[in-house]
Amino acid sequence: MNSRVDLRRHLLSAAVVLVALLVLAGFAGIYIYLGLYNVGADAPHSGLVYGTLDELRERSIASRARGLTPPANLDDPKRIAAGSGLYDEMCTSCHLGPGIKRTELAQGLYPAAPELARATDLSAAEQFWIIKHGVKFSAMPAWGKTHDDELIWDMVAFVRQLPKLSPERYQAIVAGAPGTHREMMEGTVERDTPSEPHKHRDGHKHNH
Repeated sequence: MNSRVDLRRHLLSAAVVLVALLVLAGFAGIYIYLGLYNVGADAPHSGLVYGTLDELRERSIASRARGLTPPANLDDPKRIAAGSGLYDEMCTSCHLGPGIKRTELAQGLYPAAPELARATDLSAAEQFWIIKHGVKFSAMPAWGKTHDDELIWDMVAFVRQLPKLSPERYQAIVAGAPGTHREMMEGTVERDTPSEPHKHRDGHKHNH
């Protein structure tokens, strides 16, 4: 007799939960259909939405980067120099750099792009995964669609140096990049030999 009563209670509880979920789903559907949520980049998420997306992003990246093994030569000055040229041309508009003021693009982004010259607790593998695959719900593109893994590791090598660089040292490393973005993309740059002057984002050419 008791088992039948317990079964009825469990079925009733399950039915209540199911109804509650259906009601919530119905409200969510109406909320979305009526366009009540403001998706404008100048209207911040609620704390709940922002916190949920932040946690989702961090856990997703950590999970997918877990099996990646960084190259042993991330501290190689040649790799860092190569990454500096790519970073300066591709990333400074959003992520800035030592001595670089906030651009109009950076000011209009939401969520704001992290300033990579500040210290981070991301691992090299996590940084690689972010650069290669991009991040949904942000302006971070998937550079892996146009850049091979070696170039992406070059960018990681440089990004990991950014918090240590003064504005002057940043400019010096960028000036020593082994070639233009196009040359590195085409694989025509030999890192052990001089190349054409690197054209900096300010329009000036730097010999090296």
